[in-house]
Amino acid sequence: MDAFYASVELLRYPQLKGLPMVIGGGRRRETEMFERLRATYPKREWGPDTLDRIPPDFFPRLKDYAGRGVATTATYAARQFGVGSAMGLMKAAKLCPDAILLPVDFDEVKRLSRLFKQTILEIAPVMQDRGVDEVYIDFTDVPGGQREGGRVLARLIQKSIFQATGLTCSIGVAPNKLLAKMASEFNKPNGISIVMPDDLQALIWPLPCRKINGIGPKADAKLQGFGIHTIGELAAREPPWLIAHFGKSYGAWLHEAAWGRDDRPVETESEPVSMSRETTFDRDLHAVRDKAELGAIFTRLCEQVAADLQRKGYTGRTIGIKIRYDNFQIATRDTTIDMATADAATIRRQAGLCLKRVDLSRRIRLLGVRVGKLVKPGTESRTESPYSGSAHTRPPRDKASDDHTDLLFPELG
Repeated sequence: MDAFYASVELLRYPQLKGLPMVIGGGRRRETEMFERLRATYPKREWGPDTLDRIPPDFFPRLKDYAGRGVATTATYAARQFGVGSAMGLMKAAKLCPDAILLPVDFDEVKRLSRLFKQTILEIAPVMQDRGVDEVYIDFTDVPGGQREGGRVLARLIQKSIFQATGLTCSIGVAPNKLLAKMASEFNKPNGISIVMPDDLQALIWPLPCRKINGIGPKADAKLQGFGIHTIGELAAREPPWLIAHFGKSYGAWLHEAAWGRDDRPVETESEPVSMSRETTFDRDLHAVRDKAELGAIFTRLCEQVAADLQRKGYTGRTIGIKIRYDNFQIATRDTTIDMATADAATIRRQAGLCLKRVDLSRRIRLLGVRVGKLVKPGTESRTESPYSGSAHTRPPRDKASDDHTDLLFPELG
């Protein structure tokens, strides 16, 4: 989907189309906006039915943002200034200060995500869900799927999605998932790009290595250290050399990917490995000085993970936490309990025990809660624990070292 989170907002505020806009930040402030509008235009009616008539000047601007949120997405007008997904909003404000800043409407995003995927399934039933705004589709056995190299079916999918949602998408058609993913970025927004095996040298090899899904910043930096900047330069390296410098598995994969080879099937069903919730704070929090605020956030995260598990019909046995400190160092801890659970109180209790095993004397930037080893209720079996308690945990440290945690979570003392 094209700039999905931003496009969802443009359905609500069509008057913002074509303007630089960034999605991220805090809560929605429509009530405050209505109050300003009534004060400025007292003779007009303002409310939820007049959202499309709000002048653009009344929307919050990125330059007025203060905090450490990140951009979920940006419109293509904002991207021209260098603003991108996962960029800090303060950095984005320096690049495009006059961009409009709006929060994510998760409920509406999820509703439209379900709608566009259902629309695709009615046309091409072999579909792999890749998150809220992306899917893989196998055209192989769809009637007419091979006409014009898949372009006809791609047009039908685009038209059907637009009719159902009012949103546009970009489609990449290729012999495999690796190339299709890359092709989907060639002609945004609302484009169709087709990559055939003979197009590898002309369309794929000139691209930077980072365009391959699976080459991250660290691997890319290492490749550049060897003078490898493009996919074509990567393809020119012999497999033994790649294996020697990047390991047997990853080195072999780099060679296959550079040559556009990918035999992964489109998987219509997959079981989640874990579910998690995390949040980055507007300011660094301390376990002692901000114990009430931090404790409330921790409880809410546990409740959100429990609700996710219950809604999707899973329970889990491994419960863990993630902390990012003010110096950006990350600490994770987890514990495995005997019986799988989706109970918020149980998750909070076990996650709290994990917190007792990390340093809480430092200020915290991010807190997360995770539940793994997921199973469907009724399919799990009891596992004998080598410990006498109900969970597999490390022996507690001495009491003095737990003082900060006990102040934050006294029920764990």
